[in-house]
Amino acid sequence: MASVTPRRPALIAPSLLAADAARFGDEVRDVIAAGADWIHFDVMDNHFVPNLSFGPMVCQALRKHAVAADGSRVPIDVHLMVQPVDALAQAFADAGADIISFHPEAGPHVNRTLQLIRAAGCKAGLAFNPSSALDVLEWEQDNLDLVLIMSVNPGFGGQGFIPGALKKIERVRKFIDASGRDIRLQVDGGIKTDNIRAAFDAGADTFVAGSAIFGQRDYRAVIDAMRAEIAR
Repeated sequence: MASVTPRRPALIAPSLLAADAARFGDEVRDVIAAGADWIHFDVMDNHFVPNLSFGPMVCQALRKHAVAADGSRVPIDVHLMVQPVDALAQAFADAGADIISFHPEAGPHVNRTLQLIRAAGCKAGLAFNPSSALDVLEWEQDNLDLVLIMSVNPGFGGQGFIPGALKKIERVRKFIDASGRDIRLQVDGGIKTDNIRAAFDAGADTFVAGSAIFGQRDYRAVIDAMRAEIAR
């Protein structure tokens, strides 16, 4: 019988999709100084989702800015909303990404893509849209470091949180705990100070927030408020 994985400390991953594109380097440094644990990088191709964002060259340029005050590397967490996946997964790994997640339906060979990401030295994740089935988790749990639950339909920042995502988070939390594996459970979409606790209670441990952080003047105040909600 698998042992239950201890709940890991919560991580805050600000999404650069909501940052000021004219000053990305400064934004990365500022949000890390404000307490960000990861930098979340939303990659959209105007094909799999209805928007176009940034590519591997931007990731490579920002890698040198994603450094904590003590000189340690701050992980760059790349969420690929693209189809096909493999070429861009390899390109982002080469550009300095630390975690790369993608959508199973963008495949077509989920197992092969997960192995490619890990062979490139990155942690691998699967992302699930609000209406996507979770069946593939059973077959790929040995190859996963992260599961990302979308709490909005992907393609645009600034959307409202879909409450039904909480049930999906709860289901994945039970799956991870039963597996005994070291897998992060991330939630992305409409995360704010007033709903982050609900997502945490449902089982998430890694929280992507875009406009809730970058839309405010004081990044540290927002991140501290989010942590306080989780801790209360």
